[in-house]
Amino acid sequence: MWIVEIARSAEKEIKKAPQAIRDSFDAWKNLIEHYGPPGVQKINGYWDHALKGEWKGARASSLSEQWRVIYVVKGGAVKILVLKITPHDYRRK
Repeated sequence: MWIVEIARSAEKEIKKAPQAIRDSFDAWKNLIEHYGPPGVQKINGYWDHALKGEWKGARASSLSEQWRVIYVVKGGAVKILVLKITPHDYRRK
């Protein structure tokens, strides 16, 4: 069983998110608590992947076509720290 910690900023973001996104996050959280990142990676709809650039070392999973949950694995694969829940910005920088 994995432990999921949610950063205070991510808690605020999820409270502001639409209900459908909150429901998707709850489903994602239940899945990752039971199976960890390998379980989420096996489900195509989450498009779980490692991030690059300023988010290097973190992973992202899709909650919808637009919304993402960004997280890191802490403590040798026993804790998940949710860093951010946000709509994805598709604009190139």
